Amino acid sequence: MTLDIKSVEIKPIRQTYGHVARRIGEDKAATRYEEATYDLQAVTNFHYLPTYNSKYELYDERKTAIKMSDWYKFLDPRQYYYSNYVMTRAKQQEVAEQNFNFIEKRDLLFTMPIEIKEQILNSVLPLRHYEWGANMNNLQLVSESYGSALANAATFHAEDRLGNAQYITRIGLLLGENEGSVLDDAKEIWLEDSSWQPLRKLVEDSFVVEDWFELFTLQNLVMDGFIHPLFFDLYEQEISTKGGNIQSMMTEFISTWFEESNKWVDKTISVAVSESEENKQIITDWVNKYIPLVEEATLALAGNLVSNPSETVSTIKENLIARLNKNGLNL
Repeated sequence: MTLDIKSVEIKPIRQTYGHVARRIGEDKAATRYEEATYDLQAVTNFHYLPTYNSKYELYDERKTAIKMSDWYKFLDPRQYYYSNYVMTRAKQQEVAEQNFNFIEKRDLLFTMPIEIKEQILNSVLPLRHYEWGANMNNLQLVSESYGSALANAATFHAEDRLGNAQYITRIGLLLGENEGSVLDDAKEIWLEDSSWQPLRKLVEDSFVVEDWFELFTLQNLVMDGFIHPLFFDLYEQEISTKGGNIQSMMTEFISTWFEESNKWVDKTISVAVSESEENKQIITDWVNKYIPLVEEATLALAGNLVSNPSETVSTIKENLIARLNKNGLNL
């Protein structure tokens, strides 16, 4: 007796949803990112103007000076949607947990000089409040931006900033032997220490920036472009020769995240700049407005962290300007 098993290919009637097919073509299968991104935001049939800002519709292109022919050009180069975003962060957290467990299991913090520990507690731990401010600003982008492509990425970015704040907090508690008072002390430094006040003012002023793309430029491009390289690159390079190399192990998640998130930030800026000369000029004006302010705030903090603050901040500025020019600006 023989069996003849035949396979039958069943072709789907359609490859994807209609609104996605109209963008990518009827015959093409969509990626999960495309199905989770394209044209999800409502554009018609709003019931009433929001009472908190009745000048605009709930989703309104006029909330920014930037103009786009298609707001879904702001695609995330990482192609994050909920599932693969969560899996990526989970893997990164596993690595971070292994680092922390390795440090605690072998009591490596006891090998760190006391003066380095105190410097981190006084000059790095207050940064948890900066990351909280960045979380607030990116949630504002979610609320005010146009198009789900950018709003989705900003949502993930906002939650990442809470993760950064939590890792900084965890480092402080480890160095402070789980004494909650170190967090209170860091908050007091954030509120009262003169070296932190320029950055604190920038963060608090950013909360009232109305144009959401200006806020994106200020927070995710200019402020992060100065602050993260100082705290999680150049400062750690300096203390690694003084017995503080363990700090780099504890901040590996933040460093890896910053390098990755810059791909999204740079792509967003380059797309807006390449759209029109008007956009390019507007973004250039914003960058020229904020770079001196952020540079001043960074320099005030660099004096607490590195031996050559002026040279260090100048290097950071040069790298940021080169990055901006690479994305289409002429500074």
